[in-house]
Amino acid sequence: MISLYTCNAVSKWDTIDVIIWGASTKLAGEDEDVQKGITKMLEKGIVIEACRACADKLKVSDKLKSLGVTVKYMSGLTGYLKSDNRVITI
Repeated sequence: MISLYTCNAVSKWDTIDVIIWGASTKLAGEDEDVQKGITKMLEKGIVIEACRACADKLKVSDKLKSLGVTVKYMSGLTGYLKSDNRVITI
């Protein structure tokens, strides 16, 4: 669902960043349909980042990196959520 929204919304927003964390990290690292959505979003110029702590714990860091996802620690996530940025969560 997030892939469909972001691919359509990219023409209406200056930037779209997708952050994958928690249990979604495992899904993104293992599900081929989700991986196709990630590839589609990346092709449209959408920035996709994944929580390294989550990805390492769930053993999907290498897979996400191979897809082109930036895997990094999300210590700044709280600041991002407190900022004026718009955030959609599912």
